[in-house]
Amino acid sequence: MPPPAAILGRKLGMSRWFLEDGRNIPVTLIEAGPCVVTGVRRRDHDGYDAVQLGFEDVRPARSTMPIIGHDAAAGSGPLRYHREVRLQELDDSLDPGERLDVSCLEGVSYVDVTGTSKGKGFQGPMKRYRFKGLSASHGVKRAHRSPGSIGGRGVNLGTGPKPKLGLRMAGRMGGDRVTARSLEVVSRDPERNLLVVKGAVPGPNNGMLIIKEAKRLNRRKTRLAKHTGE
Repeated sequence: MPPPAAILGRKLGMSRWFLEDGRNIPVTLIEAGPCVVTGVRRRDHDGYDAVQLGFEDVRPARSTMPIIGHDAAAGSGPLRYHREVRLQELDDSLDPGERLDVSCLEGVSYVDVTGTSKGKGFQGPMKRYRFKGLSASHGVKRAHRSPGSIGGRGVNLGTGPKPKLGLRMAGRMGGDRVTARSLEVVSRDPERNLLVVKGAVPGPNNGMLIIKEAKRLNRRKTRLAKHTGE
């Protein structure tokens, strides 16, 4: 069967890609693979079809005995990252130990990239939710960045014991699992395990990413695909 259109990678950073007409577009460089199939989940045994991918070699001293034994069963040394990728249908020919590189995305024009966003720590509502802030005119008394009144969000029209859940206030920002959808694939380089996608992807440089074939295109790209097909 063809390999799954998914792979693990590492964000290298952003750059510029120059087009033939002289224009340039912002792109992100991703070290995509190589990955090892460290496990196979089958519907008749596990209840669903999936493959487990391992990425990036790690010294045994930096790993654990269960992971070392698990990866050794697939004919590989210990790997740093392991992620499962669900499949609609799984063929019996896919076995642990197979290696995947960026060529598994051959023919894929758009990808979904999942990563962990940069952690910003404890932030106020203006940075966390892009509040406008209070007026900076005379008489505000240095409260320009405060969130404003919260009494109107009470449980019973301001008379309840506490604000309702979901009120946008100060708190921890970032460090969440984020997926950038429908990013255009600009180039692939299997020899250097390099994938170039248009735009930004979540997370810092050297952050781990999951790259999958796009599930659905946004409205603009759907119209563009239909126009190209005509």
